[in-house]
Amino acid sequence: MTQNTQNSDNITLFDQEQVLKNAIRSQRLPDDHNFLHREIADRMNDRLLDINRKFQTICDLGGLSNIAALSAASGVTNIREFPCEFLDIEPNHFDLIVSNLRMHWINDLPGLLIQTNRALKPDGLFMASIFGGDTLFELRHALITAESEITSGAHSRISPFADVRDIGSILQRAGFALPVTDMDTITVTYEHPLKLMQDLRGMGETNALINRSKNFMRKDVLMRASEIYLRDFAGSDGRIPATFQIIYMTGWHPHESQQKPLKPGSGKINLRDALGKKPNE
Repeated sequence: MTQNTQNSDNITLFDQEQVLKNAIRSQRLPDDHNFLHREIADRMNDRLLDINRKFQTICDLGGLSNIAALSAASGVTNIREFPCEFLDIEPNHFDLIVSNLRMHWINDLPGLLIQTNRALKPDGLFMASIFGGDTLFELRHALITAESEITSGAHSRISPFADVRDIGSILQRAGFALPVTDMDTITVTYEHPLKLMQDLRGMGETNALINRSKNFMRKDVLMRASEIYLRDFAGSDGRIPATFQIIYMTGWHPHESQQKPLKPGSGKINLRDALGKKPNE
């Protein structure tokens, strides 16, 4: 059984109790707010359909991947859901582990990915989506600027998000074979910043940083942030954009049947030939 421990060197960014409270609160609100999770779940399921493989044992980390809808069509019912901070799972258990927009709340992402890899069978697949670094940059700018103007200081109101290069490196460090990362950028428009904040609350994506201010945001700061958002980002139609950068990560548990990367210097194509140059050029 995997021990739920963290190294003392790890920095704890997120209050997991608050993350859970935010998620529970979001479940009590109308489901209309979860449009982004549904959209990314559909995109991930489309990717799975492109893979010529039937997965019999499936794990959904965080429970937002809507993998049941995809699996029902294939007659697979062996699906288990787990929370996202730790995996107490026996090794070599799952054919597929998926996670949709939950891993950005993890304090020890490298550790979780190592556990995930361990829980996969040989040649098992891991696929996940996570928010990237440009997510909600407009809202971050408006909140920081407003709070700096009014209170002469700024609190962390939006979580830091991952960089795609960092995610690729973490997948490799976790021991995944054939790791791949890529990105989508989705822009959603709103008539007012408060509508965006309402959606974020409904998604369970509100502040859960350990060092967050425990006080509610002052009304004058909130109103000023809305003014700045509208001033700096509103389009000609008066609507404001909200950017969501989505990083997809894919990796396989190592197996001898998988394609191996070529060793440095073992390439069989000459650089001159690849560039289409003649010998005397």
